[in-house]
Amino acid sequence: MSLDEVTRLLQGAGSLKYQAALGVAYGAGLRANEVMHLKVTDIDSERMIIRIEQGKGKRDRQAMLSPALLRILRAWEREGRGQRTLLPGGWLFPGQNPVNPISTRQRNRAFHRACTAAEIEKRVSLRSLHAFATHLLELKLRVKTRASRPAKRIRSTSRTSRRSAPSRAVMNCPSARLMCRLPAV
Repeated sequence: MSLDEVTRLLQGAGSLKYQAALGVAYGAGLRANEVMHLKVTDIDSERMIIRIEQGKGKRDRQAMLSPALLRILRAWEREGRGQRTLLPGGWLFPGQNPVNPISTRQRNRAFHRACTAAEIEKRVSLRSLHAFATHLLELKLRVKTRASRPAKRIRSTSRTSRRSAPSRAVMNCPSARLMCRLPAV
């Protein structure tokens, strides 16, 4: 998806809940299932990170949190608490019953409604929002990758070898200019 299409998609998301959920998927590079299972306590506004527990491969990881995305999440938090759907320590994106996270069906319907509102006619899925790092490169922003944890020793019967941990993208920009294209909340 192009940067313009992503911007239109996020603006056409409808409610603040879905705008925040799709914004987290795009702006932090989270997988759909990781967005669904975020809790309110996973947002660390002091360190500007999002903690992802039991993500792909049952591993915990951290993702960057831009100031623009934090503003959207705070606006959603105010609205969600006012509607009594956002429970303290509960799901960041609750389902119809606030005790449960948003369902896959709700998430997909919100995404496809946003695509229709944004007049995106090509075939896209929620995975298409993983274009964030590509868009940073297109804007000529520096993207640095580093190992998420140090190399660890693996012992086998035949030999001892060193294997480095998988790398992850760490964006070297103080604020993600891409998320700033969303309307002020």
